[in-house]
Amino acid sequence: MTARVQIALTQILLVLALSFSAPAQEVLNVDANANARPFPHFWEQMFGSGRAILSLRDSYREDLREVKQVTEFRYVRFHAILHDEVGVYDEDEHGNPVYNFSYVDQIEDGLLQNGVRPVVEISFMPRKLAAKEAIHPFWYKENVSPPKSYERWDDLIRRMAQHLVDRYGVDEVAQWYFEVWNEPNIDFWSGEPKQATYFELYDHTARALKSVNPRLRVGGPATAAAGWVPEFLAHAAKEHVPVDFVSSHGYADDTPQNLFHTNADIPVSERVCRAIMMVHEQIGASAFPNIPLFWTEWNVPGKDEARDTIYAPAALANTIPQCDGSVAMMSWWTFDDVFEEQGVVRNAFHGGFGLIAAGGIRKPTYYGFALLHKLGDERLPVDSRDVLVTRHNDGRIVVAAWNLVELGETGTTRKLRINFRGVPRDAKVTVNRIDETHSNPLATYKTMGEPQYPTRAQIDKLNLTSKLQPTEESLQNGAFELELQRNALIVLEVSK
Repeated sequence: MTARVQIALTQILLVLALSFSAPAQEVLNVDANANARPFPHFWEQMFGSGRAILSLRDSYREDLREVKQVTEFRYVRFHAILHDEVGVYDEDEHGNPVYNFSYVDQIEDGLLQNGVRPVVEISFMPRKLAAKEAIHPFWYKENVSPPKSYERWDDLIRRMAQHLVDRYGVDEVAQWYFEVWNEPNIDFWSGEPKQATYFELYDHTARALKSVNPRLRVGGPATAAAGWVPEFLAHAAKEHVPVDFVSSHGYADDTPQNLFHTNADIPVSERVCRAIMMVHEQIGASAFPNIPLFWTEWNVPGKDEARDTIYAPAALANTIPQCDGSVAMMSWWTFDDVFEEQGVVRNAFHGGFGLIAAGGIRKPTYYGFALLHKLGDERLPVDSRDVLVTRHNDGRIVVAAWNLVELGETGTTRKLRINFRGVPRDAKVTVNRIDETHSNPLATYKTMGEPQYPTRAQIDKLNLTSKLQPTEESLQNGAFELELQRNALIVLEVSK
C-alpha cells in the first residue's frame, strides 16, 4: 500500500470517526403565522417563601422586589401565619381569647405595597389553642396539633377574616386565596386519623371564612405528593363544604411510590407534571370539575445542590410545556433563600430552594425565570419536547430551547437548526443564554475561593459577572443555528 493511499484511508477513517462522535443536528420548522393557542404564564405567577414572620425582613422584601421585576409575580405563599411568633392568639388570666393582628397587618401591608397578594396558608396551631404539644422538627418549632376547641378555632378564623376585610376591603381580600393548612397527610398534622381530622379542620375553616363573606376563596387539601384529592372532593360534595380551588404539592425528587403508588421507572424530569395531570384528571372526574388546580409547592431535585446550578433553569423550562393546560398556577418553592426550616443559613450556596441566595446573589434560576418571562402569550406548534415557540401580540416570536441532562448522567452538546417562515429571512434575533459560562455565579464564586460569608463587594461582583448578556444576531436565509451545552437554556427573540 502506497503512502498516498494510507494517508487517504486515514483521512476517511478520521472523518467517519468524527461523524459518529459529533452530535447530529436537529432541524425544526417554525411558522410564525400558524394557528396558536393561549399560553398563560402559569409557572411565574405564584411563589413560595420562608415562613410568615420572615416577610418583615428587609432582605425578604428586597428579594421579592427583585423577582417581581423579572416575572409575573402576583401571589406569595408561606407557612405559619398563626405561629406564636406572629402573636395572633393568646389567652388572658381567665382563659379568654385575646387577638392581636398587628404583625398580620405589617406582613400583608408589606406584600401589597410591593404589588403581591397573599395566599394565606392557615397554619400552624397557636400553642394556647392546641389540643396537645405536637412540635414539628423544623427549626422554628411549629405546633401541628388540632385545636382544643373548634368553637374557639372558628372564632379565631372569623375574627381574622373580618379584620382583613375591614382593613383592606372585601374587593381586595376577595382576590386573595385562603389555603387550609400545609401537608396534613404527613408530619405537619398530628390529628388521628389524619384524613378524617383534617377534613374536620377544613370544614370548620371554610365555613368560618364564608360566614364573613361568601366571596372569600378557600381551598385545600394542600397535601404532599399529590395525596387525598379524590377523597377531599368527595367529602366536600357529600358534606356541602365550599371549595374554590384544589391545592397539592409534588417535587421532582418525590418517588414514584409516593406520587403514584407504583414502582415504575418514571424519569425525575417527568414526575411533577405527571402528578399534576393525574390530579387534574381527578378534579375533572369529581363533583367540582371546573375549579382551578394550584400546585402550591414544587421544585427541581435537591441532589448535589442542583438548585444552585444551571440544571435548575433547564429543568424549569422542561417542566413548562409538560404542565401546560393542566394547572392554573404553579408555585416554585421558594422565591429566595431567606428561609429557616433547617436553621439559619450557613453558606451563600447550599442547595437552597430560592432564586436568590443569601445576601441577594442571583442564582441561575433567577435568570431562568427572567428569560422564560419573555415568552409570548400564544404557543405555536413545534415538533420537539425540548423547544417552546411562542408569539406576542405584536408578532414577535420567542423561542426557548434547552438541553436538560438528568442528574448523574453525562449528556452531550445539542445542535439545533430552526427554519422560520412568516418572518423576514434576515430578521433580527436577540439571543440570551444560561450555561456554565453565562449567567452562572458559581463560576465566579469558585474563583473567589467560595467564601462562606461573601462581602458586599463580592456579592456585587457575582451579580455583575452573572447578569444576562444578550447578543444581537440575525437569521441567515430564514434559519438560525445554535449549540446548547449540557443543561444550557437559550432564548431567542425574533423580530417580525
